[in-house]
Amino acid sequence: MKKFIKKALCTAAFIAPSLLINPASAQSYEMTVAGASPGGLWSLLGAGIDSALKAEYPGSTITYQTSGGGLANVAVLERDDASLAIIEDAVLKLAQDGSPPFREPIKDIRVLANLYNWAPMQAVMRKDFAEKYGIKTFSDIAKVKPPITIAINKRGNIASSVAMEMLNEIGAGPDKIKSWGGEIIYAASGEQSNLIQDRRIDMFLNSLFVRQSSILQASNSIDLTLLPLSEETVKAVDEKSGTKPFVIPGGAYKWAPKAIPTVTISAALAVRSDMDEQTAYNITKALFENYQKIATVHPAMKGLTPEVMASSEGVPYHEGAIRYLKEAGLR
Repeated sequence: MKKFIKKALCTAAFIAPSLLINPASAQSYEMTVAGASPGGLWSLLGAGIDSALKAEYPGSTITYQTSGGGLANVAVLERDDASLAIIEDAVLKLAQDGSPPFREPIKDIRVLANLYNWAPMQAVMRKDFAEKYGIKTFSDIAKVKPPITIAINKRGNIASSVAMEMLNEIGAGPDKIKSWGGEIIYAASGEQSNLIQDRRIDMFLNSLFVRQSSILQASNSIDLTLLPLSEETVKAVDEKSGTKPFVIPGGAYKWAPKAIPTVTISAALAVRSDMDEQTAYNITKALFENYQKIATVHPAMKGLTPEVMASSEGVPYHEGAIRYLKEAGLR
């Protein structure tokens, strides 16, 4: 009996340290990530986040929850109706500053990872309209004062708010455009492509990935042009909207041979500030060390790298995320 006990104790002494080496390996998570409409890029990002977490913590599940998008997702986090939420940087700035539609500053949201920073605002105009009125740059719209019909994204979408900020900055707000005999209409991305092909609008202004299918589809039917923003407009819009400078490479479209300066909207994975620090650390580690799971969900995500994921600005990273970023040499 003594020999048996001695042998059992020796076995336990051998096994116990190995169990303590990585106690998190037995951890699993059941969480919900708030996104936007089903079937879009954000739903694919939700699947990528789920795959990344499963790779690090087997048995984990991230369930994608549809919502009204980034603006709505701030409220989702505030109500603690989801553990994670995809929110654009421009929305995070509005929330932090307490700017409309938010009634007061919201300071309890943190970031775990940036997901992309390449959804530039693209001012796509019919070429015949641009040539008729001599419009070569975005600022020319206000200088020429044409009877222009512009489509921007639907109300409640941050791309709509940024588009309005861009137009106001150059002196082409809704009232001004109306006084010129034009108007601003609200339409989703897919609708905008059809509208410009049918010549029911002269321009659309939206946050879209470069060479997005809706733009390519429209350019197959009619001649288009891209309008560049001035350095002053880019700087002013960035300061007010939380966007970042972006240059659409020359030749990205056959009909746009020159580089086009504009601003871009980014999206981040956000959480509440009161998330447990170790949980935030573990999730961040899973995302960064399995980022390929997210980068391969769609061709538009191929530019994702740990450096991009660590590049979010404005709203702070969660303390748990910062701990991982420091360990990984990204801070």
